[in-house]
Amino acid sequence: MNISKETARKITIAILTLIAFVTTIKLAIIYYNANFNPYALASFCSVNDFIDCDGVAKTTESQFFGVPLAYWGLFLYSFIFLMLLSPKLKDFKLLKFLEVFKNPLSYISMLGLIAFLISISLLFVSLFEIKKICVLCAFTYILNLLISLTATDFKNGGWVGAFKTCVRDFFDAVKNKAYLIAFICVMLLAGGFLYWSGTTYTFAPQVKRQKQFKEFFATKHNKYAVSGNILGEKDAPIKVHIYTDYMCPICSGYNIMIHKLAKELKGIEIIHHDLPLDMECNKHLLRPFHNGSCTMAKYAAAASEQGKFWDMNSILFERKPQNEEEFKAISDELGLDFETLKKTAESSKTDADIKASIDSAYAQKIDATPSMKIEDEVVVGLKSYDDLKEILIKHGAKRK
Repeated sequence: MNISKETARKITIAILTLIAFVTTIKLAIIYYNANFNPYALASFCSVNDFIDCDGVAKTTESQFFGVPLAYWGLFLYSFIFLMLLSPKLKDFKLLKFLEVFKNPLSYISMLGLIAFLISISLLFVSLFEIKKICVLCAFTYILNLLISLTATDFKNGGWVGAFKTCVRDFFDAVKNKAYLIAFICVMLLAGGFLYWSGTTYTFAPQVKRQKQFKEFFATKHNKYAVSGNILGEKDAPIKVHIYTDYMCPICSGYNIMIHKLAKELKGIEIIHHDLPLDMECNKHLLRPFHNGSCTMAKYAAAASEQGKFWDMNSILFERKPQNEEEFKAISDELGLDFETLKKTAESSKTDADIKASIDSAYAQKIDATPSMKIEDEVVVGLKSYDDLKEILIKHGAKRK
């Protein structure tokens, strides 16, 4: 049976597109498991630190306008199938609009080329920024090029000719007022959807988390800081116990988080516990770690005697003072009596209180900062703001 060259090209494109579509479905599953399924096992293409499809899927670069790149790929290959079938589908009344695609192979040529060029830029991002590569993604990059090469008629203008044909078809189509209105409506709907997905990040929680963390870690200044010894509501039914270290790299941002939680939730009281990972006062350590955090913990405790614990707490995270002159400057700024502050900080009682706080934490198997304890639940390490908020709400906190 003899078939025309154009038919052979269409069959080849259909096979390549089917392979790409199935591959992209697998990529979409990997993306979902990496970002939405905490119980998912590693995928087969996560081999090591460099060849790691799961790792790439978890990065903020795995989406565009809040839509995962795998989902964009599914749309692309679905549209290519639509182009291949458009000569027959346009005979159906509901699909009559497909008649505007007079030269479907030209559209496929351009779509494949654009997808390949975007793919190359993504490959550079993977190699030089993420420093991981997704082999399934790379496979679709090759398929995009093959689809474009197969669809392009290089004897009649090649890619330039295909581009000119697409532009001519487009302007011919929008001469029809009905198609012009339909095109504008589709663009408005698409724009609205991309605005929603790009602002809510419903499909890209990794981006949402990064933006949340940026609010708390891009600056050391705590704009939610409170004054006094109470954070939240005094004698609130829900006691949130926080264990921090003033030299802990992430505790500064965490401190801003808990202050914002106190602003947005009711029914909670946040209670601070010292857990300095400093051998000066922490007997559980085997080597020097956060030197200076014991001294800062003592000054924070001393400030509480003058009713300014949380004031001192936030400033210590911001400035991390290391000598008496710096502590005095903070004391003066807060309106504290420095001589009394210093005497209290250096007292044996304060030293004993700090050590008791440390021992109590270790007795509860809390030995890392930051940590949070609510009733019997202990949350160790950094969580997103939304995650922390949901944990507190689960325990009975209410939104204000």
